[in-house]
Amino acid sequence: MSATAVRETVTPPRLEPPRRRRVANRRRLVRHVVVTLILTPVAALWLYPMLWLVSASFKTNSTIFSSMGLIPEEVDVWNYSRAWWTANIGPYFWNTLLITVATVAIVVITTAMIGYVLGTFPFPGRRFVTILLVATMFMPEGYTIIPIFDLIRNLGLSTSLAGVILAESGGAHVIIILLFAGYFRQLPRELIEASRIDGAGFLRTFWSVMMPMAKPAIATAIIMTLLRVWNSFLIPLVLTLTRPDQRTLAVGLYAFEGENATDWTGMAAASTITLLPIVLAFLFLQRYFVEGIAGAIRG
Repeated sequence: MSATAVRETVTPPRLEPPRRRRVANRRRLVRHVVVTLILTPVAALWLYPMLWLVSASFKTNSTIFSSMGLIPEEVDVWNYSRAWWTANIGPYFWNTLLITVATVAIVVITTAMIGYVLGTFPFPGRRFVTILLVATMFMPEGYTIIPIFDLIRNLGLSTSLAGVILAESGGAHVIIILLFAGYFRQLPRELIEASRIDGAGFLRTFWSVMMPMAKPAIATAIIMTLLRVWNSFLIPLVLTLTRPDQRTLAVGLYAFEGENATDWTGMAAASTITLLPIVLAFLFLQRYFVEGIAGAIRG
């Protein structure tokens, strides 16, 4: 047998381009079906508690625990009205919104500036500062509540929403700082040098050049701060003990728990109102959230 015949016997026939595309598409379809079959039950298990919460907000107190189904046996549409007006969830909602918006603005600006310095400017002790910031992550929040309360009281802000805003925005926010540091580190250094040649100083370079390019990191920082502040409980609880009208949603939910009974359906309705803004914000910013995390990891 000649060498050509042996080569033709051993070498598999090459597929034509259209056939190769069909095979690749078939494999991609099979992989997509397998992944969908695996992840669908996981997604159902993850979504079920939230769907049950929404369903419970339309049930009555006598039927809320009669079954774990998602279709109410009896529908009570007044749960939301009772939660909003009778339990003062309306004022608590606006208090939480004001505190969250102000805190997010302060945290994003301060952490971005710190991350910009740590990520782009080499200075003596930078590694020590980073280690010190990371070390603060291991300190429980309960250990710092007393000095925070004492500081806010000495500033004369213990009876105002400004005190809650200052307390919420004054933490280290280490993860967000490292996120910005990693993101700014992977940006071209030539941008800073070009802005210096044009006569821009530190603040102008930061605000006009670097911040517009860090939109994914900013969106990630907004989501992370929004989730933390919107659901914050300990600091608002301590700082609003003497001012019930300034409570936040997380603290106000305890108004549904009485000494002898608990308004479960009202609490479910209030919890649904509390979750809705977070879900909408995440759906709006999720693409930037993924890009921000990916950019920080690359940096």
